[in-house]
Amino acid sequence: QVQLVESGGGSVEAGGSLTLSCAASGYSVSPNCMGWFRRPLGQAREGVADIGADGSTTYAESVKGRFTISKNNAENTLYLQMIGLKPEDTAMYYCAALATWGCKQLRPYGVSYWGQGTQVTVSS
Repeated sequence: QVQLVESGGGSVEAGGSLTLSCAASGYSVSPNCMGWFRRPLGQAREGVADIGADGSTTYAESVKGRFTISKNNAENTLYLQMIGLKPEDTAMYYCAALATWGCKQLRPYGVSYWGQGTQVTVSS
């Protein structure tokens, strides 16, 4: 059974930092494309970043230069380091395991498995 469990969300002031973690079980992050998505309240889910099996990364324009996606293969864990947070980054953040064809598209329809989400709230 595949489980993706996020942690690290919370409330910060604008300009602050958070690092999200996603611990995977029943699924190996190393040979697969993994990503982060977010859903602001009342809005559609959107892609934030993904990282391919080769370590190549893709970012949404809105987070480039501020967010960094990475994975620790030994720990089987995906990370999202977020700095310079803005109020518009407020959302539920979801870890995702992507199909190979869904990698680099940052589209929800390419996702094979979802985590349960972790809330990030940025106050101005």
